Amino acid sequence: MSDERVISGPPPAGFPIPEAVRLAAGTEAIEGVWLNALGGATFRIGQGADTRYAKWSPGPIIHPEIDLRSEAHRLRWAGSYILVPEVLSFQEHPEGQLLLTAALPGFSAVSDRSKNDQERSAYAVGQGLRQLHDSLPAGSCPFSWDLSSRIASLPISQQSALLADAPPIDAVVCHGDACLPNTQLDANGDFFAHVDLGKLGVADRWADLAIAAWSTEWNYGPGYEQCVYAGYGMDPDEERIAFYRRIWDAT
Repeated sequence: MSDERVISGPPPAGFPIPEAVRLAAGTEAIEGVWLNALGGATFRIGQGADTRYAKWSPGPIIHPEIDLRSEAHRLRWAGSYILVPEVLSFQEHPEGQLLLTAALPGFSAVSDRSKNDQERSAYAVGQGLRQLHDSLPAGSCPFSWDLSSRIASLPISQQSALLADAPPIDAVVCHGDACLPNTQLDANGDFFAHVDLGKLGVADRWADLAIAAWSTEWNYGPGYEQCVYAGYGMDPDEERIAFYRRIWDAT
């Protein structure tokens, strides 16, 4: 089981707010909303129409999976085709990186509001993922989320075994972390937008879809995976689902 699945969540009480985030907020309120397994944190700044989100990656050495400069590039590219958070600024500091984005007026697929109708929400997650895959042009995408780079840190023997087992690729531009918390729904419970596109790149569509469906079990409990596949409009491909869940856990 991956550490990220176990550890990511709201920061604990008293979690320190980086000085760069305090400076960006000025006199506005700051609320910690997310802490990932690699030490990256997200904070909400302000209220109402002026709400922003501040993502912080601690340094001085930035882990490649939470490189916010890379995420800013991906957001700006994807924003030409789909609704994503607007990049307000990117800052490099001796202590880390800071990415400020405008808030979107949606609701997380793991919010209490979304959990009131988990079947509908899971279906909307599938619809949203299909919209992303259909809207972003894989042929001109400058980013990759290819299998070789994902498993590059594993032992050579394990890499070889995984590459030998890899199914043919059905290439699209993938989100890269299509878990429920990264999907926003609207007030009616329909898909609205995606957030946290730091791993966005060309890969097999099932690298996204297998994890999106799996994450319903982590966030809603068993019984909702089929709703994601139905919303996406494809029958489950058990071979690819098993393979990409194996990759997720290995990396």
